[in-house]
Amino acid sequence: MIYRAGVLFTVALFGLIFVRLASSYAERSTLRPLAEHYVSQAPVELGVANIVTGILIAYRGFDTLGEVAVLFMVAASVGLLLRKDEAGRRDPEERRRGPASEIVTTGSRVLLPVILTFGAYVIVNGHLSAGGGFQGGAIVASGVMLLLLADPGARLNAAALSVIESLAGMAYVAIGMIGLVLAGGFLDPRFLPPGEVGAFISAGAIPLVSALLGIKVGAELSVIINRFRS
Repeated sequence: MIYRAGVLFTVALFGLIFVRLASSYAERSTLRPLAEHYVSQAPVELGVANIVTGILIAYRGFDTLGEVAVLFMVAASVGLLLRKDEAGRRDPEERRRGPASEIVTTGSRVLLPVILTFGAYVIVNGHLSAGGGFQGGAIVASGVMLLLLADPGARLNAAALSVIESLAGMAYVAIGMIGLVLAGGFLDPRFLPPGEVGAFISAGAIPLVSALLGIKVGAELSVIINRFRS
């Protein structure tokens, strides 16, 4: 009885807090001073049309580096855990799978080139429109998942993907060091000319960093998918 009363009191308390927050919410019609600074200065300082990408790669590039490092740790941990699970299997027949249906097989032939092309487009246009390395890498990895679903017997070269992912990470850090030496700080993309806002070749080193992020994220997620499939 006391337990139920405590649960009801907690639910009522959270409901009251939610109602007060929802009733007092008012959508702002103007930008906050910090947002106003980024909106007005990012195109001028970085030459980037997509302000979100400029903030992600330039203004908080160190945080982004930490995020991809976390993703790398996740991929390594999943591989370690599932490798031990796979080693415990005694019967190799358990890893055999039946063929995919005709719908999945035919669908993959049509959709896979579109998915991979769209992923590459999102990566290379991240400084101009919505998207970027994280989003494009995830789209490419979804294409890899479709490929594995359509062909259960296919095997990814996880070692090669790990090497590609590591090289992309090293290049990312190297660009950060170049920015430290030639520009204003670590991962400062302005060591390359910003160019004209809206042009494909613009925004300094931001497109290059976005491409490295796309390669790294796509490879890491593909390794994770392959580990779960194994």
